[in-house]
Amino acid sequence: MKKAATLYYITIILLIISVLLVGCSKETDMENATNNQTEDHVTEEENNSAAKDEEQNIDEESNQTADEQVSESEQEDHSTEQKSVNKLSEYSTQEIEYARVWLNFGANQDVESLYVVHIPAGTLLNPEETDINVKYPEDVIQIRGSRHVDGVITYSGNGDGTINIYNIPARWYGGMTRPEDLAIDDLIADREDLINNTKLAYIEPGDDDAVIELIKNIAVVE
Repeated sequence: MKKAATLYYITIILLIISVLLVGCSKETDMENATNNQTEDHVTEEENNSAAKDEEQNIDEESNQTADEQVSESEQEDHSTEQKSVNKLSEYSTQEIEYARVWLNFGANQDVESLYVVHIPAGTLLNPEETDINVKYPEDVIQIRGSRHVDGVITYSGNGDGTINIYNIPARWYGGMTRPEDLAIDDLIADREDLINNTKLAYIEPGDDDAVIELIKNIAVVE
């Protein structure tokens, strides 16, 4: 009886130990699984973070390249403007304007010489016709070539790159004496039409070398 009882208790103890060992084993497996999941999650986050950092670096490099290209373009534009200013720096603003006006609107671009006359407000449109009292309402500038075929430009400046052009002929009546059959009232109306219907025009800067060559042929008549 005692041996049987002893065997029974030993069996019970072994069963308890087995259950405890199985429980510990399962707990260890769960801990390992949890640790593996945690490690996988951390690894995935690290990979995602590395990928984001790489994308950010690529974007920063792209932006830097774009900024450098814009900066280079701005420097080139500034350099071109600077060269233009340097070329014309030894000439006055008025000389540059006269040359540009002629290059834009002159009848003969291959002119040998140009004469510039400043006409004050209140001057008769045709000083030779004292019986026609129609005068310039403002100061004007008249540029003409050495020959009548070169043409003439009469204008006033607006200070903003535009001018008002008066359609004054190079020669009144083609250089002939005024016909006697022309009525004074008609002539006055014609002159008033010239000063009331000026043409607003923009002056294109044009080529600096052409401007400089033309300035050399300009003479201002006092």
